[in-house]
Amino acid sequence: MMDDKIGLEILGNRFQAIVDEMAQALFRTAHTVFIKETQDYGAVLVSPKGEVFAASRRYGVLMMVGMPMDDAIRAMREDIREGDIFMTNDPEATGGMCTHLNDVYLWKPIFHEGRLLCFAWTFVHMSDVGGRVSGSIAPSSTELMQEGIRIPPQKLFREGVLDEMFLKTFLVNTRTGDQNWGDMKACIAALSTAERRVGDLIGRFGVETVSNGIDKVLDYAETQARRVIATVPEGTYRFSDFIEADMVGQGMLRVNLALTVKGGEFHMDFSGTAPQVRAALNLPSFSKDGHWMLITGVVNWLCTREPSIAYNAGLVRPMKVHIPKGTLINPEAGAAYGARYSTSHKVCDVIIGALAKAVPDQLPATDSGQGSILLVALPDMETGATKVSVIQPIVGGSGGRPVDDGVDGTMVILNFLKNVPTELLEREMPEILIRHYGLREDSGGAGRYRGGTGSIIEFQTFAPYTTITSRNMERYIFPPAGRQGGTPGTTGYTLLNPGSKGEKDIGKIDILEMDVGDILRIGTQGGGGYGDPLSRPAQAVIEDVLDGYVSPRTAEALYGVVAAADGSLDAAATEALRAGKRASRDPLKEFDFGPVRDAYHARWPDAMHDAISEATQDLPRLQRQMYYRALYDRIDRMIDAGESVIAADVPALLAALRSAPRRAAG
Repeated sequence: MMDDKIGLEILGNRFQAIVDEMAQALFRTAHTVFIKETQDYGAVLVSPKGEVFAASRRYGVLMMVGMPMDDAIRAMREDIREGDIFMTNDPEATGGMCTHLNDVYLWKPIFHEGRLLCFAWTFVHMSDVGGRVSGSIAPSSTELMQEGIRIPPQKLFREGVLDEMFLKTFLVNTRTGDQNWGDMKACIAALSTAERRVGDLIGRFGVETVSNGIDKVLDYAETQARRVIATVPEGTYRFSDFIEADMVGQGMLRVNLALTVKGGEFHMDFSGTAPQVRAALNLPSFSKDGHWMLITGVVNWLCTREPSIAYNAGLVRPMKVHIPKGTLINPEAGAAYGARYSTSHKVCDVIIGALAKAVPDQLPATDSGQGSILLVALPDMETGATKVSVIQPIVGGSGGRPVDDGVDGTMVILNFLKNVPTELLEREMPEILIRHYGLREDSGGAGRYRGGTGSIIEFQTFAPYTTITSRNMERYIFPPAGRQGGTPGTTGYTLLNPGSKGEKDIGKIDILEMDVGDILRIGTQGGGGYGDPLSRPAQAVIEDVLDGYVSPRTAEALYGVVAAADGSLDAAATEALRAGKRASRDPLKEFDFGPVRDAYHARWPDAMHDAISEATQDLPRLQRQMYYRALYDRIDRMIDAGESVIAADVPALLAALRSAPRRAAG
C-alpha cells in the first residue's frame, strides 16, 4: 500500500507530524529560557538500527537527521522494556551522539504487542550540568572532567518507575537542578506524545505498514539525495579555513578538506586538520559517516535544491567521512568538548567552500561563522544560590546568496536559535539591564547581493560577582569571505565599559568577571557579499543607507553610489563614479578572504601547514599536540628574525625540538 511515491509521501508526512507535535509539547512545557525561548532542543523518531527516520523542520534544532544513535542503542540493547526511558549526555559512551555534556538526551522505546517498533528521542541543552564554571562551558577547559557531570546511557525510568536516586544524584551535581528537572519533564511529555501518536498511526495503517515504512522512507530520502548529488561535476575540490584559538593560546587551527564527488556520493577527507587541543574546541565525531555536526551545510544545500525532499537520515547516507584519529574533529578520549560548535561551524564553512568550487552559482558567501551563546551567572543575594541564564544567542549575519541578500542578524545554518525577549530576560534576571540590541551598520560585505548585517548587544550588570561566558566566539581575526566579486564581511568585537575612560577591547570571552555597574558591548560579524558590488541596483543601495544597513561613506567607497543632499539617488554622480571604479579596479575574486588572511597565507602557505601535520601525525597524542604548537611558534620566530624557512625544513626542525630539553618545546 505504501510502496509507491504517493504512499511514501503520505507516510513520511505522518511521521513528520508526530515529531512536530513532540517538539511543540516539549517547547510549551519547558522551564528554562534556553529551551522555551532560544529553542535549543530536539525531537526525532529513530529506527531500531539507530537512524533518524523523522525530524522536525519547524521547531527546535533543525539539523538532527545525521545524529548517530546506534551506539547509544547498542549500549542498552540487552535490557529494553516497555515503559523504560533512557538518559545520557556522554559523548564517548554514545560514539558522538552527544557532542558535549550540556546536551542531555532522553529516549523511549515504542512497542506494539511486545514488538519493538522504534524509539522516540529528545534532547535539551541544559544551562548547567556542573563543572568548573557556571554554565559548564569555557573554551579554556582542558579535559572532559572539568565540564560537568557525565552520565553514560542508563535508565531514568524502569518499566514506568522513576529511578529517584539516580535523578537526585544527577540534579545535585548541577547548579540549576529544579530547572533541569523541569526541562526533563518536558522531554518526557514529548516522548509520551510520540508513543501515543505512533499508536494512532498503527491503528490507521496497521503495524506492518508502519514498521516496513520506516526503512522505506529512509531509502526514499537516500534516493532523492543521490539524485541531487549526481548533478555536481565529479572531481576533487579542496578548501581550508582556520579556527581562531588565540584566546586559549593555540593560535590558528586549520580545518582541511578534500571533497571528492563521485558516483552520487560525497567523500570528505579531513586529513591535514589540526590535532586535538587542550581546550574545549574538540568535536567528537568518531569519523562517522554523515555525522550531524559535520554535514549541516550540505543538508541545507540538498533541501534548497529539492525543497520537498524527505527529511530523514537517508539524506546523509551518501556522505562518507574520513577523519584521522586524534585530530580536532576526531579526538581521542578525555578531550574537552564544550565549545565544539566553533569547530563544527568551521567544518561546515570548508564543506560549503569546497562545494562552491564545483557549483559556484548554488552556494552563498561565507556567513558570520559565530554561533555563540552569551550566558550570565550571578548570585541570588537572598538565598545564596547561583542563577544561570542565557542572555542572547550572539550570531552574526548570513552570507550574500546567489539570488538574494544575506539574512540580517542571523545565519541560515543557525536559524533555529531564537532571540530571547528583553522583557523576559530582565524579569527573570532583574540584575541585568539590556541597554541596546539591534543591527550593526556597515557589517555585511558588499556585493550584488549584500551580506547580512551583524548585530550589537550592550548590557549592564548591577550584581556583584557576575560571571559572563560566551563560547564559540569566532572571526575576530579573519573576516567572513566574499564570493564571486563580493567583499568580506566585518570581524567581531567586544568592548568592556565602552565610551568610558576605562574602555577595553577584550576580544573573545572565555570567563569574564564583571563588577557592579560594568557595561559590555558585543558587535557580531556581517556575512560576506556575493557578486560584483558595482552591479547592485543603485536604488537598492540607497534604501540600505536609509535603513541604516550601509553608511553613505560605504555606499560610495564600495558600491559607487552617491546620495544627494536629501538622501535620494544622485544618478549622474553614481554613473560617473561607478565607471571610474570599473576601469581602475583589480579583477574580481572567486573568494575574497580580506587582506589579513591574505597576509597570513603569504606567511603560512598550505605547503607549510601540510608539512607540520604530516611531521607530527604519528606522534603520541600529547606529544603531537605539544610539538604541533611548538613548530608553529618556532617558525614564527624564525620568520620574525628574517630567516628563510620552507616546508622541507619542517622534519629537521621537529627533530631539533624533540632533542632539546622538554621545556624548550612548549
